Amino acid sequence: MFKLEKVLAQIKPLKEEAMAQTQARLDDLTKPKGSLGVMEQIAKKIAGITGQALPTITKKTCILMAGDHGILEEGFNVYPQEVTAQMVYNFLSGGAAMNVFSRHVGAELLIVDVGVAADFKDHPLLLSRKVAYGTQNMSKGPAMTVAQTLKAIETGFEVARGCLSKGSDLLGIGEMGIGNTAASTALLAVFSGVPVESITGRGTGASDALLKQKIKAIEKALKINSPVAAKPLEALAKVGGLEIAGLVGVILAGATFRVPVVLDGFISGAAALVATALQPYVRGYLLSSHLSDEPGHKKMLEMIGIKPILFMNMRLGEGTGAALAMNIIEASVKILHEMATFSGAGVDGPLEK
Repeated sequence: MFKLEKVLAQIKPLKEEAMAQTQARLDDLTKPKGSLGVMEQIAKKIAGITGQALPTITKKTCILMAGDHGILEEGFNVYPQEVTAQMVYNFLSGGAAMNVFSRHVGAELLIVDVGVAADFKDHPLLLSRKVAYGTQNMSKGPAMTVAQTLKAIETGFEVARGCLSKGSDLLGIGEMGIGNTAASTALLAVFSGVPVESITGRGTGASDALLKQKIKAIEKALKINSPVAAKPLEALAKVGGLEIAGLVGVILAGATFRVPVVLDGFISGAAALVATALQPYVRGYLLSSHLSDEPGHKKMLEMIGIKPILFMNMRLGEGTGAALAMNIIEASVKILHEMATFSGAGVDGPLEK
């Protein structure tokens, strides 16, 4: 039986000895020390995550969680709620940007219905794990019960564990849920204390008038629910989302079983904020794929303590950034195996001065 407290207790710091061994090899590769920049940092971090001085990546998997949001009742969104289910069908038929990028990098893509406000026919690419038909309107009360939140976290954890049991050694996360930038903004406001107005973006392209409505709805949700950062699980239940909770579970599974997790943008950043609040060691297992155009994303990454790999002016979500970054991450590990060393190639190293 899933016990959150037990899972959190199992998560440990990165392996320092493996990181030191990897650093020594990086310094012996036929290049000036540190000249591959972020790629060297990635390789070292993955060594610390896995505990292997020469880690490998053999199977990449992206997990996309889908769920709906009751706060759409407040009328600030450009797209109707039905688009969430329609996009799930688009993923299943292979026509979304995330399908393109997953195919491009050779990553398996799993679509998980954890809370869409619609029913789907059975499909070999869809994992039906519905906890509820969307969240409640958080501007009128809690988005979820704590029990629903824990169930969604458990769902993400178990889906990820299933992937790991089949050999996945690099996880990317993404989501689909019309209205989820509002929930993510609310969570960022809780954990950062920053005013809602300064971190609220246009999501799928809200006009000035709709943006004002969105800010008002989020502020109302925070006032009526009074979430606090010291109680991250309750905060997630009050102003989060089912797909965000599912992503928290995926992140916790990665940290528990020592597998790196690649974040996408703003929504997966909100999940990471919750996960790191629950267990600070989690931040060591996270890689940030890119800096989203959503105004609050930079603040999220600063709070988590990680830096983005790519700067692409993207704000699509779905896991697109995570998929794109996977090839760079894989290449970072390959330099440990495939580059020659000064000591082995007969190349003179730098002169000691």
